[in-house]
Amino acid sequence: MIITSAFGDVGIPDVTLPEYVLAHAPERGAKPAIVDGASGRVLTYADLASGVRRCAAGLAACGLRPRDVFAIMMPNLPEYAGGVVTTLSPLATADEAAYQLADTSARFLLTVPPCLQTALAAADKAGVERVFVLGAAAPGASAFSELFGYGDTPPAVRVDPSRDLAALLCSSGTTGWPKGVMLTHRALVAALVELDRLAPFGEQERPICPIPFFHVAGQSAGMNKVLRAGATVVTMSRFDVESFLALIQQHRVTAVLGAPPIVLALAKHPLVDRYDLSSLEKVVSGSAPLSAQVQAACAERLGRFVGQAYGLTETGLIVSASPHDGRPARPGSAGMLVPNTEARLVDPATGTDVPAGEAGELWVRGPQLMSGYLGNPEATADVLDDDGWLHTGDLVRIDPDGWLFVVDRVKELIKYKGHQVAPAQLEALLGAHPAVADCAVVGRPDEAAGEIPVAYVVRRRDVEAVELIEHVAGRVSPPRRVRAVVFVDEIPRSPAGKILRRVLADHERS
Repeated sequence: MIITSAFGDVGIPDVTLPEYVLAHAPERGAKPAIVDGASGRVLTYADLASGVRRCAAGLAACGLRPRDVFAIMMPNLPEYAGGVVTTLSPLATADEAAYQLADTSARFLLTVPPCLQTALAAADKAGVERVFVLGAAAPGASAFSELFGYGDTPPAVRVDPSRDLAALLCSSGTTGWPKGVMLTHRALVAALVELDRLAPFGEQERPICPIPFFHVAGQSAGMNKVLRAGATVVTMSRFDVESFLALIQQHRVTAVLGAPPIVLALAKHPLVDRYDLSSLEKVVSGSAPLSAQVQAACAERLGRFVGQAYGLTETGLIVSASPHDGRPARPGSAGMLVPNTEARLVDPATGTDVPAGEAGELWVRGPQLMSGYLGNPEATADVLDDDGWLHTGDLVRIDPDGWLFVVDRVKELIKYKGHQVAPAQLEALLGAHPAVADCAVVGRPDEAAGEIPVAYVVRRRDVEAVELIEHVAGRVSPPRRVRAVVFVDEIPRSPAGKILRRVLADHERS
């Protein structure tokens, strides 16, 4: 059975993503668009409009052609509002960054001084032609400011919003290596228009966004949606509770765009009572499921609306959201389908729709979906079928009123503080240790992190858990580290040799 949005359909403008997001930026002039929470530095809408034009002109003058890839590797800073095509985690190792740069054929890379050495090593491995760095030039990297010396009139370029890509964002897979998600201008504009129908922003809003801009949620909801509305976003390059609360109080923040660990802090951290959070009107959580208990506890403590949103990189940001229309959000629910979006709930084993009220794998269809995975037709075919349905890999039920509840994941990805962690990558690293005979990695439920990666290991010889944890930690970025090790006599596997992760996952939940 095909389930449609209770909010019907909305029109999608036939424009590029920058045209849509920055349509009214020049007329907003000196109004702050982005405030860097750490330094207090402000980027106005006039700065933003001028900076985007000058940056585009400079990139063109330096040889960046239409449809070439420009990469950014940096934390949440105002400069992130420039023309982004592919975004890298500032926590990535050189090998991880090099893989993404090579996979997306990035020609230029922008970074910040703390990430520069990693960025240069990755750029060298991937064949990136030129590296830019904020601040002063450094060996191997030009100053980003050099791009602003070529005027403010970029060359005219013909762009087809329905076919040309606006972004190549990376999504992890169970193979362990990220895949480039191809998102057109139309897909990203559609996601913003659809989300705005359920959760509109006004010019008076002042949200804070501590979630990373290199993720689709931070980039689209935390940046593009806010700028389209003419609001002011307060950014954080690194989340810590005290700074977060102080920024809400200082800037009279009206909305929190966060993830479950942030909502948990608002619900339970003792520091919350020391700050004036009276300006807050709403808290929205995404990136991973938020438990009904934590959602309800946060709403009760703050006396404010606490909702959720659900989507994947492959859905251009959004599938469902809690409506901001006066009704209370349902605790534990990922909201309701956004406009233009269809859904099916399917038995993963048979491919047939499940009976009403039962959980099934969520399939979705809509204009916000990706075009596919870059250079990977097999992986694309695994999740995007010929009828346009994206197979999300998430087990979901939808109640009679249209509210979605994420029950579990068919996929094997572990969600650690909103970061996607691929078990296969960690298993490959553990398996390379001489003391490991066999291993499997699964997620362990954790109140603060959502899930933590836990390794089940069959030893070849004596080895301590700390040695294996450190072995992996030196080879991956912090979110991908193994957090605990359980030694076992054997790893449960199917007759074909496939790890039976559900057996281990059930053990973790017992």
